[in-house]
Amino acid sequence: MQRYRILHRTYYSFSAPVRLGPHVLRLRPREDHELRIESSTLTIEPSAALRWYRDVENNSVAIATFETPASRLAIESDLVIQQFNEAPLDFLVDAEAIDYPFIYSAEDGLVLAPYRDPAQGAGSVALTTWVETLWTPGERIQTYALLQRLCAGIHEQVSYRRREESGVQDPADTLALGTGSCRDSAALFIEAARCLGFAARFVSGYLQAEPSAFNYGSTHAWAEVYLPGVGWKGFDPSIGKMAGTQHIAVAVARRPESVPPVAGSYLGPTGATLSVGVWVSSL
Repeated sequence: MQRYRILHRTYYSFSAPVRLGPHVLRLRPREDHELRIESSTLTIEPSAALRWYRDVENNSVAIATFETPASRLAIESDLVIQQFNEAPLDFLVDAEAIDYPFIYSAEDGLVLAPYRDPAQGAGSVALTTWVETLWTPGERIQTYALLQRLCAGIHEQVSYRRREESGVQDPADTLALGTGSCRDSAALFIEAARCLGFAARFVSGYLQAEPSAFNYGSTHAWAEVYLPGVGWKGFDPSIGKMAGTQHIAVAVARRPESVPPVAGSYLGPTGATLSVGVWVSSL
């Protein structure tokens, strides 16, 4: 078991006092048999009323509502978690899914259908052609080996580029540019996996690692694929490996744009500035 402290600060500064609309916060990691939250503190200034609920993906979501105008909004999440996923490669896929291609069971297929459908505009010729360079129809290969080939292929061909703009690049654009953020690489992996018939989804969370080009005071993103007998397994094309102990999932979704860590609105003059800091330290 590994313990981590996660400090996530989000500061908005406004040019004048504004009225804050409701803000949706996805800052609490997903608890399961591999991850437990030891302590959690959420501090917000100005003071806010919080309402918690579980969304359709079972993500923990807080809605913050405000009564007083403010020229600054500060949101600070301070957590200590226990991570038990210390052997990410220690899993056993069901016999019928060890090799690719395979077919999901009828019951699983009904539930997984939305995660197998390409995003609108993502099923481009460029993407399909690229996927065919990694797997030729008729080739028999271990399922894990194919997914790892896809993960490593994106890592080798897409250079990390920190993007401050909101949203996610179209997978075809990421391929054409050869650059993208962690969320762009994750989106490319998801759509490529869906081209191959896998159920895949987007993960937003944290990565404990030494500061680098793709891990410098910010949240992190990767992908998960559903494997029979195993469940959802994470793959991080930004580093070309499976997600492991250092990956801490906060929210999952079929579409990347569905799970921003903080989302909200305000009524007042334009000109707001945003500052975000994330620190994940091993304890």
